Amino acid sequence: MRSIWNGAISFGLVSIPIKLVNATESRSVSFRQVHTEDGGRIRYKKVCELDGAEVTQAEIGKAYEDADGTMIPITDEDLAALPLPTAKTIEIVAFVPAGEIDPLQMDAAYYLSANGVPAAKPYTLLREALKRSDRVAVAKYALRGRERLGMLRVVEDVIAMHGLLWPDEIRAPEGVAPETPVTVREAELDLADALMATLGEVDITTLHDDYREAVEEMIAAKAEGGEGVAPPEPEEGGGGQVIDLMAALENSVRAAKEARGEAGEKAGASASASAAVTELRPRKRAAAATPKETGAKKSTAKTAAKRAAAEPARKSTTAKKQPAKKTAAKSTAKKTATKKTATAKKGTSAKKATPRKRTA
Repeated sequence: MRSIWNGAISFGLVSIPIKLVNATESRSVSFRQVHTEDGGRIRYKKVCELDGAEVTQAEIGKAYEDADGTMIPITDEDLAALPLPTAKTIEIVAFVPAGEIDPLQMDAAYYLSANGVPAAKPYTLLREALKRSDRVAVAKYALRGRERLGMLRVVEDVIAMHGLLWPDEIRAPEGVAPETPVTVREAELDLADALMATLGEVDITTLHDDYREAVEEMIAAKAEGGEGVAPPEPEEGGGGQVIDLMAALENSVRAAKEARGEAGEKAGASASASAAVTELRPRKRAAAATPKETGAKKSTAKTAAKRAAAEPARKSTTAKKQPAKKTAAKSTAKKTATKKTATAKKGTSAKKATPRKRTA
């Protein structure tokens, strides 16, 4: 890749010779202006408005237009005499977390290449320091006649630099937000979350410019003598206002799921339902019992078997209980007889012990 700027990175007292290389390129299809009647190219000539003469690039200088229209000439020598310490140096001024850089400040991107063998060691040192600190470097540099702000970070094994806009070049978002107060319901937020979860993540490297491909196809078709590509039909409701936000969110979630193939089961079920059905001849009622009758018969048979199995055990238990009752009765009678016998003996003893009265 061709370098567009040569200089050095100033890292404290360390100087790293580098080359600046464009990290991006435009892939947009460019067009030329032509005369519609004969297809001739339209070219612009640089003409002096005072005398109408065409001038060459060597005859063109710089000037600043004042508010009243006065032109103040500026020469290259005037600009070279200005104190610009970053004219050939990318001067690192701080190291900050990447989250502190507002994405609105991001501008053009460049790769920094080590310029020469001696630059390899300090270049690698700065790269590894940036990796380990998990920070980015904020720097000043000069390019195309003006001082700029930049951010250095590591991309794979290369130090990349993003041009940054100065903070005063970022416009405040005044008057941009909706002025009408709006209340968002929790149900709507839940559907929005569901839609975000359904869309999920994407490998950004798989995205491509569909419009550019369509333009290239159209150009190829015209080059072969065709009429190009027919314009697509506008979608129904396109560009209209969303009347029902909840319905739009629900439809979006459903469409996202179908796009990811999650509606395959529903499609299969629908296909099965729409398949041809062959009717079977009805069987005779006497041939087989209904499931309910069969279940009832089985239940009755099981109940009868349980009762039959429980009957001998019940009789045996009853038989055991009856002898026990008789035995208890006999035991009670025996005790009663024993008590009577004892009482009788006591009475006899008492009679024997009573002394007889003497006869006078």
